[in-house]
Amino acid sequence: MDNTQVGHNFEGLAEDYLIKKGYKIIKRNFHYGKLGEIDIVAEIDNILVFCEVKGRNNNNFGTAIESVTYGKQLKLRKAAEGYLNINKITDKDCRMDLVAIDIIAGKPHITHLENAF
Repeated sequence: MDNTQVGHNFEGLAEDYLIKKGYKIIKRNFHYGKLGEIDIVAEIDNILVFCEVKGRNNNNFGTAIESVTYGKQLKLRKAAEGYLNINKITDKDCRMDLVAIDIIAGKPHITHLENAF
């Protein structure tokens, strides 16, 4: 399985998790040119949520949470601003969440950080 397929699998786990928590999924894999990508755009309680999904099959290079660098956060912010601009959204509360998935003993462990950055 290549990295793209692995990423889609983690995004599928995150999407299922969010739906079970009551989120409405609006879009997956929103690309804003070369400036960035939003893995999941969702809504809950009339709040637009831009969700980054990070997954790790092992912790050899750190946990999923640790992999979201400041540079990545800036790209996510640019992509979120692009989404708002393209869709002419000016009057909606927004936040950026992180869904981190670490595979431990063969099972996914999901950590959801609301308003992560």
